[in-house]
Amino acid sequence: MTTVLYIVLGLVLLIVILAVIAPKGYDVNRSITINQPLSKVFDYLKYLKNQDEWSPWQKRDPNMKKEFVGTDGEVGAISKWDGNKEVGMGEQELKRIVENEVIESELRFLKPWKSESDAYLKVNESDTGQTQVIWGFSGRNKFPMSIMMLFMNMDKMVGKDFEEGLGSLKELMES
Repeated sequence: MTTVLYIVLGLVLLIVILAVIAPKGYDVNRSITINQPLSKVFDYLKYLKNQDEWSPWQKRDPNMKKEFVGTDGEVGAISKWDGNKEVGMGEQELKRIVENEVIESELRFLKPWKSESDAYLKVNESDTGQTQVIWGFSGRNKFPMSIMMLFMNMDKMVGKDFEEGLGSLKELMES
């Protein structure tokens, strides 16, 4: 009986230690330079429906069900999706738009697991009239997911998707 008690206490202590050292948040982003003026790029990016043209997830499930609520390109617009196992189910809501600077949205994933993240698209103009686009998302790791993040790398999991999407966006905007 004493051995079982020590094992249980050891497991509880291990979980507490892992919870303390686990990453509490994440911020994954990638950037690309597009040979177009900032205003043209920003005006294209602020519409949720346009994401279907360059999103890596749209390519993974071209048959996913999509629904749009509100006025696209304005705060409060929502894009809902329900797709295969690769893209899951969720919604994205435009939360803040600062013209020619940033588009912020909230991602609410429902499947394969529930989570929320803040997504952003930032634009910066270069001296040569090109536009740098930074695409990313950030959020908080809640317990027990925070412990799982000790063994998973969010940057590796999502970074390549952002690179793929930004590459498609560049190709689309420059053609």
